Amino acid sequence: MLIYKILLPAEWSEFEADGAFGGSPFDRSSGFVHCSSRAQVAATAVRFFAAEPALVVVALDTRRLGAAVRWEDSPDGGSFPHVYSALPLDAVVGVHPVAGASAVDAALPPDQR
Repeated sequence: MLIYKILLPAEWSEFEADGAFGGSPFDRSSGFVHCSSRAQVAATAVRFFAAEPALVVVALDTRRLGAAVRWEDSPDGGSFPHVYSALPLDAVVGVHPVAGASAVDAALPPDQR
């Protein structure tokens, strides 16, 4: 199964250079890396990244993340995938540069369960 992490371009550059991503400041303050399912990622992008002119959405293979992935209820409703470890670069199976939050849904392939 694939889950998605929305990154700023500078975060993606650091992820590539470091070989892992320990999370944004918000992720680190939460104690886990916030991710979304395919069905959730477009709404997440609009809600949290609407002002950003460019984003990078990475598709992550949950099999490569193992037990670090936990589906947990959000106070806003729904169950979201949270990753309780740094994201390793080898878990990235797709990289989607996107021209803003409103373009996320069209930029990603359909759900591939």
